[in-house]
Amino acid sequence: MQKMAEPLGLRDECGEGTLGAPALAGSCLADNRLNLDVYPDGCRRFLQLFKEQQGEVVQVEFLRLSSNDCLLDTTLGSLPHLKRLKSLVLKGGHARDEFGSYQHGSLTSLPPDFGNLRCLTHLDLSFNRLSILPSCILQLPSLRVLLVSHNSLVTLPEDFGRLSKLTFFSAMKNQLKDLPQSIGDLSMLQDLDLSENALELIPEEVGNLHNCTELDLSGNRLLSIPDSLANLKSLRRLHLHSNLLVTVPASLASLPNLSRLDLQNNCLRAIPAEIQTLPFVHVRGNPLGETEPSPQADESSVRRLKRLFLASGEGSFTITSEGCNVVLACGIRFYFPPGAASDPVQIYFRSLTPDPQWVKLRHHDVLLSRVLELLPHGVQFQQEVQIWMPYVSPQTPHQHEVVVRTFSGQSWSDLKTRVRQKRKSKKCVAHCCVLHFSWFLVVSRLVQNECKVPTEGTLLFSSVDPNIKVIFPPGVTKEPRHVKLQVLPVSAEEIQEITVDAGCRASPLLYLSQDSMVDFLKPVRIQLPLPPGVTGLNLDRSRLHILHGDLEGHTWNDITSEVVLEFTHLYAVFEVTHFSWYWLWYTTKTYIGGIAKKVYERLRLYQVNFIALQRKRDPEQVLLQCVPKHKVDPVLKKLQDRYRGPEPSDMVEMFEGEQFFAAFERGISIDMDRPDCVDGRLSFIFYSHLKNMKEIYVTSPVDRKGQAVKGQVSFYRGAVPDSIPEDASRRRKGPDSLWLATLPIKLPQLKPRWDESPVPLYGFSFPPLNLGNAETGYLTQANLLSIARRVGADWQSIGLNLGLTYQQIERIGYNNREDLNKQILDMLFSWAQQNSEDPECVSKLIAAMKESGRQDIADEIEAIIELGRQKYCESIRRVGLEQESSTEDSAIAMT
Repeated sequence: MQKMAEPLGLRDECGEGTLGAPALAGSCLADNRLNLDVYPDGCRRFLQLFKEQQGEVVQVEFLRLSSNDCLLDTTLGSLPHLKRLKSLVLKGGHARDEFGSYQHGSLTSLPPDFGNLRCLTHLDLSFNRLSILPSCILQLPSLRVLLVSHNSLVTLPEDFGRLSKLTFFSAMKNQLKDLPQSIGDLSMLQDLDLSENALELIPEEVGNLHNCTELDLSGNRLLSIPDSLANLKSLRRLHLHSNLLVTVPASLASLPNLSRLDLQNNCLRAIPAEIQTLPFVHVRGNPLGETEPSPQADESSVRRLKRLFLASGEGSFTITSEGCNVVLACGIRFYFPPGAASDPVQIYFRSLTPDPQWVKLRHHDVLLSRVLELLPHGVQFQQEVQIWMPYVSPQTPHQHEVVVRTFSGQSWSDLKTRVRQKRKSKKCVAHCCVLHFSWFLVVSRLVQNECKVPTEGTLLFSSVDPNIKVIFPPGVTKEPRHVKLQVLPVSAEEIQEITVDAGCRASPLLYLSQDSMVDFLKPVRIQLPLPPGVTGLNLDRSRLHILHGDLEGHTWNDITSEVVLEFTHLYAVFEVTHFSWYWLWYTTKTYIGGIAKKVYERLRLYQVNFIALQRKRDPEQVLLQCVPKHKVDPVLKKLQDRYRGPEPSDMVEMFEGEQFFAAFERGISIDMDRPDCVDGRLSFIFYSHLKNMKEIYVTSPVDRKGQAVKGQVSFYRGAVPDSIPEDASRRRKGPDSLWLATLPIKLPQLKPRWDESPVPLYGFSFPPLNLGNAETGYLTQANLLSIARRVGADWQSIGLNLGLTYQQIERIGYNNREDLNKQILDMLFSWAQQNSEDPECVSKLIAAMKESGRQDIADEIEAIIELGRQKYCESIRRVGLEQESSTEDSAIAMT
């Protein structure tokens, strides 16, 4: 190996000069070790060495290559010649995508003669795309260490136990659903890592791994573990956290060498006493006696039910009369008890962004989740179906409560809800039971107390402030009716900040409602506490006012002169015959109707900042976000590794559900065909507990070759929710009343883009392309150019998922080796030309983007297609062909 003195003519990473054999040997080869995974062209270097110095390369015992290399497929054919090889690393993950995630390698299989590596003891195939374990691995007689983590393995071979010398095996972060019984034959195995898979059952044969010292089964879907684990007398660490365990065997306490038992984040209701006494047991995140809502069935029958775990791409599941448990990728869970459906029913689901024109929040409500739609609408079940919906922990005081709200098609109503928050975590779940499906969301509302008022009368008081009481006398109603009470305390600091008057005081805000449109037959007696600092001894009655608001809370009236007020030392008491908002005020002003609106406005507004950040690797990709002021710092801290940009804008105020727009100015423009683009501006809807975020591409229509472009984005107000009073929503007078904030954007000096070149693209041109068809939506040549701008260094992966061969990818890379942009364009248009006649080509393009981890581009393509489809339908309706087409279809069907 020391005789490699002649230059091999290899170019360095920059493509300049040559890299001689001594330099290569010094940087890559040392003591029979060849480390080429640190080079972006490591496979090319290996093939060159193998070709010119084969006699010496075959002596290598330790080899590292990156599986992100486009020449990997060619390189694999040479590896079986390295008969002395002891350690081989073929890992992906050496590159990151634009979102910062590790890119998996392209390895999907190994050559059959790979099993001839008789000396191989260490094999690392992590961060690849293996869906099955290559059978040739089982022919490696000396293999002791095997790592296949971060792949896509669903199962292991039945004869996996043939690897009798294996001492370390890691298959973490795969999709394993079960294990072969032969795993118990790995008698020498010391460390077994199966964490973050989809295992639901562990075979009893695992108990035969008598030399195992560490077993990691965390992050799976295990409901139970076998008693045979008590046979692992060498076991020191057992990781079982983040599963669905209901119980664990008491025999685990008898393991003599066990020094750590992690049972955190399971469903354990109780832990055997023998295990509780162990000092090294970790059990945080378990109910342990808590009464989580559970199906009305005994535990054994629940555990016998079929469990369905749906991936992020799935949108439906089927239930039968046997019942089942369903877990969606977003964390939503369902329990269908046996007999809930007499016949099989296909259930469809989707998650929707709340539309303020449809989702009407009530006063002082806060939205905590997206909208869950379950289809078919109105499907009736014979038993209640239970739903668990995760939600964001609300930043609201104790006078609020969380409820699940459902839509009947006409109006929203609240469901009886139970909530649970994990200890030392903000992860919360809301639970409800329903007999039919529609739309569901989670909101935080004012605490609600309710009662049924009989003819003999009753008493209702607030759990937030027990001093607030409503007394219903006998004979108040002929028919029983339901009454609800809500209370909102308002601090003295808030009142003083709005009125700028230290003498103003107010009681809690009281809201009463009922399920009848008929007034009460007798007056209802209401008791409100006097405002803070006011007692019956120092009361000036001329300064005390009762305010009344209508059912929508849009207007307030001073009704002090219309009611009879009685006072005690602590309370004010008055009588009414109809229900609405009531508020007791103590102020120095004689007329205070306008103050109530100001307070309402104050309580409904959020102080927010606007953020405009540019991606570090691609400044044309801009992230826009509207963030409540208390979230700004953590949001910026989370994004600072990938984005750079100006400081947040000055603080402004915005209503829950209010619309606003982002307009780009001074040489910056966006794609006007975006579905969310209105008159050249991007449309947003502000919700305090949603991200209010969009990531878009901006460009400059002017020539930037000479200098950078300094533009800006300005934010403007749009529509205000209907539920906001007009007086409260009015901001300022003048033409600039809608402007909110302006932030700078700088586009750096760039080379000409592909579509700006006056000459044919890198020496040749493509004919016009339209992928798809007008009826279902299509992609134009301009669309493809826009998509190509967003593709980065992962173009090879996208090309492979589109069906291009390794040889085609290699040729495209070689022909355009000086320009990444040309490589991307050549790949995309070469594929488009080959598949322009395929009616499914657009769907294949979307699927390839998703498989390559580019969900952002897939979403953009789907938006373009949907917009094209809508425009086609509108044009059909505009020319009156829709009815005619339907008639023709009917005639054809009859024929």
